[in-house]
Amino acid sequence: MGLDDQVEKMEIRKNYRNVWHTNLLSTISADTPYCLFSLFCGPCVSYMLRKRALYNDMSRYVCCAGYLPCSGKCGESKCPELCLCTEVVCCFCNSVASTRFLLQDEFNIQTTQCDNCIIGFMFCLQQLACICSLVACITGNDEIGDLAQMLTCLSDLVYCTVCACIQTQHKVEMDKRDGKLGPQPAMAVPPVQQMSRIDQPVPPYAGYAPQQAYGQPYGYPPPPQAQGYPPAGYPPPAYPQPHAYPPPGYSR
Repeated sequence: MGLDDQVEKMEIRKNYRNVWHTNLLSTISADTPYCLFSLFCGPCVSYMLRKRALYNDMSRYVCCAGYLPCSGKCGESKCPELCLCTEVVCCFCNSVASTRFLLQDEFNIQTTQCDNCIIGFMFCLQQLACICSLVACITGNDEIGDLAQMLTCLSDLVYCTVCACIQTQHKVEMDKRDGKLGPQPAMAVPPVQQMSRIDQPVPPYAGYAPQQAYGQPYGYPPPPQAQGYPPAGYPPPAYPQPHAYPPPGYSR
């Protein structure tokens, strides 16, 4: 994947609408044992999560998930397990980030602002420790050297902690994917009949309510309708009966 493709992919990830099942601040409470396991054995966890992200199909494995220039050029197809072991040991940070990108692209998951701040703080602390180390080497100042060592220890602690939280976040997301967190509720709009009140024996009308005749009270029974045509009693007795036309006695 070239540089232009990587930049384009990063822009596309900004438009993703799904979010992680748990954010980085909640991963410790979401799965405390696995977070501790990730803290003390990060490469092993990275190996297992990458294999699980590929649905245990190592024939799909590509170094760093195809996100680096070396991807596909390391003989992964011949011995993918060995290549993955080498990746998680020698390029641990890239292995974690590649698994993250793999999951984000598969499920259209965006990285929240809180997660971005935590990851950005980790990187800034590492850069600050590196700058102080360079300044201490150039100037030979012992105080700056002590400050550089302190920042290096602090950045390493933050790095290990954040990576453990990130990998726990990946594990929880794949638990959700594999249905280990229970079935997800189906989001569907109920039909009109189910949206009426419980105390109503008949659901309300969907449109305008039927109108009563003008001048009649509510509940007035409608008049009975006569059966057949013409109705009984028609025409009235006073009405002249039909005869031949013209009637007798009629003169022009």
